[in-house]
Amino acid sequence: MIIEAIKDRKSIRNYASEANVSDGQIKELLEAAMLAPSACNSRPWTFIVVQNRAKLDEIPKIHPHAQMLTTASCAIVVCADLNLQSGVSVGFFPQDCGAATQNILLQAAELGLGTCWCGVYPKEDKVRAFRSLFALPDNIVPFCVIAVGVPAEEMGSRGFYEEGKVKWVK
Repeated sequence: MIIEAIKDRKSIRNYASEANVSDGQIKELLEAAMLAPSACNSRPWTFIVVQNRAKLDEIPKIHPHAQMLTTASCAIVVCADLNLQSGVSVGFFPQDCGAATQNILLQAAELGLGTCWCGVYPKEDKVRAFRSLFALPDNIVPFCVIAVGVPAEEMGSRGFYEEGKVKWVK
């Protein structure tokens, strides 16, 4: 059931350093991402898969909340390609890339992998740093970086439903 994947998904910050995520698993994550809805079906996303240990270790230097990448097997940098948006879809890349990111997180949970979503956009200093680290042109906006690996920690399912945050209009 999808609700089980949603409940099982959690931010993992410790990974089994000896375990690797296979290229096949990464492709499954990316396929799930590309199945996400987007404004006018513009699909403005592009992805950078980082498996190079030196690059993985470089990211926490420019993103202090991404320390978990020092043990993660890989990272997926979700980016928006502004050239892929036109007409009424212009400006909707945060929603589009957010949906793609969530699909990656849920598919990873289904595969027994751990993830942690670290925001990049809209922090201009982080956007500039990621553009520099990966030599990205101006039309590519780094949206987030997702740590991916085999969890070295166990966290149980949890729920966060809060009735007070719901307004019913009938």
